[in-house]
Amino acid sequence: MLEALTGTGLAASAGLNAYIPLLTMGLLARFSDLVALPDGWQWLSNGWVIGILAVLLSIEVVADKVPVVDHVNDVVQTVVRPTAGGLAFGAGSSSETVTVSDPGAFFSSHQWVPIAAGVVIALAVHGVKAAARPVVNATTAGVGAPVASTAEDFSSVLLALLALLVPLLVLLGIVLLVFAAVLTFRRRRLRRRQGVPTGRLFG
Repeated sequence: MLEALTGTGLAASAGLNAYIPLLTMGLLARFSDLVALPDGWQWLSNGWVIGILAVLLSIEVVADKVPVVDHVNDVVQTVVRPTAGGLAFGAGSSSETVTVSDPGAFFSSHQWVPIAAGVVIALAVHGVKAAARPVVNATTAGVGAPVASTAEDFSSVLLALLALLVPLLVLLGIVLLVFAAVLTFRRRRLRRRQGVPTGRLFG
């Protein structure tokens, strides 16, 4: 089941930042022997694709650290992150890595399953991130936005690397994400009971 853990970690990473897991796979496949992408995903290691992902990542990193702009960015990313999650899960779970030597044995007859799973996982993580950010901004007058964003970017990089290199540790990352989700929604509920605006993005 290492393939499933690899795909799950990459999809969760995409839920935090759409471009980090795709760029990580592309770079590792192009410049190292740690990741061997299957034929259908070789385009991820193309120089032009890597360059475009790097530019998009730079824009995302800046936009996500500016209060108000981060809300707009989260709305746009509601489509982008799940899409990236599907791509990341599909590519990651079917690639050969230092820990996965026979990816073809996994999802061999239902190729759409990993992509669909990646979309769902990334959307769930994105939903938690988008719900947490207004709480952070409201409680810190916007000062916490760059701090939270930097922590999310770091977590995204860490999840992507763990998924590709040490997939068993992805379980720990998922547990921490679930804990963060529970904590976020408890804080939102508390602020609503107190009548304090949460600046909520959804609903």
